[in-house]
Amino acid sequence: MSTTAGKGVAFIGLGTMGYPMAGHLARAGHRVTVHNRTIARSSRWVAEFGGASARTPRAAAAGAAVVFSCVGNDDDLRSVVLGEEGVLVGLDAGAVIVDCTTTSATVARELHALARAREVGFVDAPVSGGQAGAERGQLTVMCGGEAADFQRIAPVAAAFARAVTLIGPPGSGQLAKMVNQLCIAGLVQGLAEGIAFGSRAGLDMTRVLEVIGKGAAQSWQMDNRGPTMIADRFDFGFAVDWMRKDLGICLDEAARNGADLPVAALVDRYYAEIQAQGGGRWDTSSLIRRLRR
Repeated sequence: MSTTAGKGVAFIGLGTMGYPMAGHLARAGHRVTVHNRTIARSSRWVAEFGGASARTPRAAAAGAAVVFSCVGNDDDLRSVVLGEEGVLVGLDAGAVIVDCTTTSATVARELHALARAREVGFVDAPVSGGQAGAERGQLTVMCGGEAADFQRIAPVAAAFARAVTLIGPPGSGQLAKMVNQLCIAGLVQGLAEGIAFGSRAGLDMTRVLEVIGKGAAQSWQMDNRGPTMIADRFDFGFAVDWMRKDLGICLDEAARNGADLPVAALVDRYYAEIQAQGGGRWDTSSLIRRLRR
């Protein structure tokens, strides 16, 4: 049953994450209108899930109670929210924009202020869980914004999430996502080094991971990416190009707030080496490729 009082939901950006996220909204009973830069992808989504497509963000958002966006970066987000054909122009007072893109906290605060001036809510709501989580409807959503806006959108976002949590004021969701990515970067590098070391030592690393995965070394990365790292498979999951974008956001924020991120800076350089090998679209666990040369 839709919680948007019959006004509908819009979804802007049908990429790897957005396509299944919008699909879960439709399956949950929401009346969904989508927009994507590639019209053929919007048409395919409508053929699969129903709903409607629109040629501009403004047209998709017209009359909607909640508008989700999941695009590429800060500039992409500004382009779909602002301007004559942007989401903000098409919304009625009281609507809420929910941005699931991983962006800077700065742009989240900027767009929150611009939306509020038009009596529209804005919640920054980046997600964690990757493509598999989006397809299963099991994402973790970290939100920044005003409590009243969050309370309105949380039941809607629950269609594609296992947890939707308000972290704090505008920008807090993006800052929490930065913490998430920083933790992942260090874990993946440590796992790559451990597997590479054990392999050179002649160990059966499948057996080793089965054993240490029952102890203090266990992590999601070990359980889900350890076996594929051993198998030298990197053709799925969260891409190196995307991780470098995210780490760049983290390092920029650290330059502003004075945090020291030596491991993140090092891993970012390692990912640059993977890109130079042609691995920009490989999964982030491809860090181990550096250690197998």
